[in-house]
Amino acid sequence: MVTTHEGPLSPAERAARGKAARARVPRSAHAVFDPGEKRPDPVDIIERQSATRVPELVPVRYGRMLESPFRFYRGAAAIMASDLGAGEHTGLYAQLCGDAHLLNFRLLASPERHLVFDINDFDETLPGPFEWDVKRLAASLVIAGRANGFPVRRCENLVLAGVEAYRERMRAFAGMRTLDVWYARDDFDRIAELLPERPGKQDERRASRAAAKARGRTSLQAAEKLTHVVDGVHRIVPDPPLITPLAQLLPGTQGDDLARTLRELVAEYRHSLSSERRHLLSRFRVADMARKVVGVGSVGTRCWIILLLGRDDEDPLLLQAKEAGESVLAPYCGASRYENQGERVVAGQRLMQAATDIFLGWQRVLGIDGRERDFYVRQLRDWKGIARPETMDAATLALFARLCGASLARAHARSGDPVAIGAYLGRGDSFDRALVEFAGAYADRNEHDHRALADAVAAGRVSARTDLAA
Repeated sequence: MVTTHEGPLSPAERAARGKAARARVPRSAHAVFDPGEKRPDPVDIIERQSATRVPELVPVRYGRMLESPFRFYRGAAAIMASDLGAGEHTGLYAQLCGDAHLLNFRLLASPERHLVFDINDFDETLPGPFEWDVKRLAASLVIAGRANGFPVRRCENLVLAGVEAYRERMRAFAGMRTLDVWYARDDFDRIAELLPERPGKQDERRASRAAAKARGRTSLQAAEKLTHVVDGVHRIVPDPPLITPLAQLLPGTQGDDLARTLRELVAEYRHSLSSERRHLLSRFRVADMARKVVGVGSVGTRCWIILLLGRDDEDPLLLQAKEAGESVLAPYCGASRYENQGERVVAGQRLMQAATDIFLGWQRVLGIDGRERDFYVRQLRDWKGIARPETMDAATLALFARLCGASLARAHARSGDPVAIGAYLGRGDSFDRALVEFAGAYADRNEHDHRALADAVAAGRVSARTDLAA
């Protein structure tokens, strides 16, 4: 039951609230993307983010963003937040991912060791207007389609598939009991139920291979790839600047101080876990640590991989401790209710995901430079299967778009009001077709912004390192 300061609202009142939002922002109005002459310089926005990051890694970030318009888009969540924040919105809030592009949907492991399809990245999570996540997904579909050389109509169909799936599933959630909405999750072995028709044999084989590959991405597999034995001791394999053990990063006493800080992080972050998970973590000991460069948009944030060993040297656990800053949505949605930005990420992830990593937690630490920073911690790999849209034909990518849209609706329904959002969206395809227009226009702007970064590099305004692909 949704409540206000006057008390609980009935389903009819909630639906009326959703329909009333159409008066503020008609569904057809979402088609418009007109940034205007006062739109901030996109390179300025990126540079402001970079000011708080590790200086020697910032050129790696720019180099990865230069690789293609899609890579640029992955690193440009702050730019899109600025664009969305400048316009009108429905006022129908949900917990947002904040960076809901298609590569942030993937196969994951539930604590019960089931393979599920869900959102993966929550660095920018914050409550906000539901349509902002949908628009970020829609634009990513057009950008990915263009990268594959699809014609305009095929790219439009990708958006229609993803947004229709979002709308239809949100309306289905509107008619469900509250607990049924909360318990809903997208198990891999039932994922075809989210599609309008049974996938073809080729797509079924592709899905089976992806599932098998995801199940093989465990801490043991990660340890085999990322560590080796030196003088009888397990150590993380150096691959600077992408993976840099502490001894190489900071020699002497500074390295010792950093190691001590990270050990304290692991020791203290456990208090953010439930009691049984604290007990489980206590059975592991820290063996080695390294700095790791991750993703595209996150490059330059402080990220550490921590090797822990359990019963013996053949019992590894790899944790990732990642710096959490303020969400890119905060200037437009308001500051988080959580003082610790790591807790913001964890709380948002637990609210949106149907099944969450058992080692997910947060901690604030005092760095060796005397500055406090917030981190969240999770397993480095745990059955994570990453999509490869560049290998998909238009029909397969449309199926994937539907899975993403349906999964996003499930995540939003857990925190937002599915009755109001479903009523706003309606039975027809007005919202779907509006987002086709928006996504195409935003993909055009993204290409322009990508060229602006290339021009800034060519002019010497910023430096880029292009020899380290993501």
